[in-house]
This record gives sequence, C-alpha cells and structure tokens, in this order.
Amino acid sequence: MNIYLMAAAAASFLTFAIHTWVGGPVIAKPLVESDMHRVPKYTNYACWHIVTIMLFAMGGAFLWAAYFPSAIELAWFAFLLSSATLVWFAVLILWKRLSLVEFPQWALFVTIDVLAFMGLV
Repeated sequence: MNIYLMAAAAASFLTFAIHTWVGGPVIAKPLVESDMHRVPKYTNYACWHIVTIMLFAMGGAFLWAAYFPSAIELAWFAFLLSSATLVWFAVLILWKRLSLVEFPQWALFVTIDVLAFMGLV
C-alpha cells in the first residue's frame, strides 16, 4: 500500500466534504437563490456539482492506486486534475487580485498535490 497516495485520497475526500457541506450552504445555496439570470446561474450550479464529482473521483482514483500499484495511471490522472485546478486558482488569484484568505481553496489542492506527488515519485 502506498501511504502517500492513501493520504492524497484522504485529502481529496476531505476537500470533497468541505466543498459539499461547508461550501454548499455558503456558496451554492446563495447562488441558486440569487436573482442572476437562469442560464448563468444554473451553468455555475452545474459546474459546482462537476467539481463535487471530480473531488470524489480523485479520492477514489488515489485510493485505488494506493492499494493496486498496477493502476498508477489513475493516480497520475487525479494528480493532473488537481494540479490543473491549482494552476487555475493561482491564475485567478493573481489576475483578479484575490486575497489568499478570502479564496482559500488553493490550500486544499496544494495539500492534495504534495501528497500525490510524494506517492508518485
């Protein structure tokens, strides 16, 4: 068993839980209740749930690869998804001059990436 990929799985599942049960009421619920036009509103809401699915799938991929080394491609794929998301957060933070505190999602993906990288090399 690869302990670092197991930890990356745990970090992914934890991020999934935070996203779902903390972020849902704070971000998704007010979005759906807003007066925003229905097409951008529900496009954003659909994207919210795509991220939810992605986080859970990443956790599953890391977990599977942790137990079955022959499935290491799954861990690489999850790592690349997480890394691409982290890069997008960095671009958005710099481009829109967001505070690292008001936009803390990056920290969760850094954790996933570091653990996954350690398990992959």
